[in-house]
Amino acid sequence: MASIKNLKKDINYVLGDVITYTLDIAALKNKVNEGNDIVDETIDVFDELIAKVNASDVENSKKHFRTVKTELQNKATSLIEKANSL
Repeated sequence: MASIKNLKKDINYVLGDVITYTLDIAALKNKVNEGNDIVDETIDVFDELIAKVNASDVENSKKHFRTVKTELQNKATSLIEKANSL
């Protein structure tokens, strides 16, 4: 159970940091609307990943959680790149 708890915390912290970073960059560059679009996308990613973690019909849970963690890393990197391109 502790690994599920830690994975949820990782998702929360990483995507929270992405939102904070995006809002800071958007404010510095006066592109608030574009920043809000990235924040909305980040929230959608959060909802999607938490739903995957909470899925109960998984056969191989270790593989499933590794996949979710990898997906978190890839999507967070993509969102940071979008924020950098503002």
